[in-house]
Amino acid sequence: MSGSAVERDLFGFAGRRILIVGGGQGMGEATARLLASLGAELALLDIEIARAERVRRDVEQLGVRAYAVQADVTDEASLTAAFAQVEREFGPVDGLVTIIGMAAWSSLAEMTTEIWDADHNRNLRYVFIAAREFARSLIARGAPGSLVTIASVDGLRSAQNHGSYGAAKAGLVNLVRTMAQEWAPHGIRANCVAPGGVVTPRIPLGDPEREAQGMANVPMKRRGTTDEIANAVGFLLSDMATYVTGQTLAVDGGYIAAGGFSTKLPAPQGQTIGVGT
Repeated sequence: MSGSAVERDLFGFAGRRILIVGGGQGMGEATARLLASLGAELALLDIEIARAERVRRDVEQLGVRAYAVQADVTDEASLTAAFAQVEREFGPVDGLVTIIGMAAWSSLAEMTTEIWDADHNRNLRYVFIAAREFARSLIARGAPGSLVTIASVDGLRSAQNHGSYGAAKAGLVNLVRTMAQEWAPHGIRANCVAPGGVVTPRIPLGDPEREAQGMANVPMKRRGTTDEIANAVGFLLSDMATYVTGQTLAVDGGYIAAGGFSTKLPAPQGQTIGVGT
């Protein structure tokens, strides 16, 4: 997108303040660049402040204000303090995007409660906390707002060998529906984007044979890009979707339509994958 005046009016981002939780790389960085090109002012939260600062400098070159803040989203006190800092030093936000997510790989029979709890903390619990703080601020100010969170196609079907992640993302899909219902009277919309396989810094492209195997049952025969996820986030967050709330948009190359994978890529080294960062 060129960021022309016509486009800015169409999407309604000019002058809006949006907090991107996980804005330091991958889908978060792509979303930041898109929203900045459309005139939004951005607060960028990341566990590594250097990443957030790098994106802040880049988007400020597009002519918008930006702010970087550090927090560990799995620590409630850290996350709520960062949200308060953004609203105090950068200004009250009227848009929220939550990007961060990670999966541990384990069969259910071998899964520990520590793995289960970790996946729920970094995929579901923190989103509830961030969204709660966001809604409380909007309701107190009597202001409307919009939030978009990154779910996963693994929350819409089975998640073999990463069941704790799939359960957390399924919970996120349902949580967003409840947010949409409870907060609609306050003018707050809530939606999800559910990516399929996406090329990110944590999951780069592999060798062609391995990629072909993993994408065998994806109709488009490829993984998505972070820009393609950002485009969906931008639409749901924008004035183009003012009558859309409580929805989950799969951005998956036809993965759900085709019934899901019959083969899956093996777990990456380290046994965890970062799907949102």
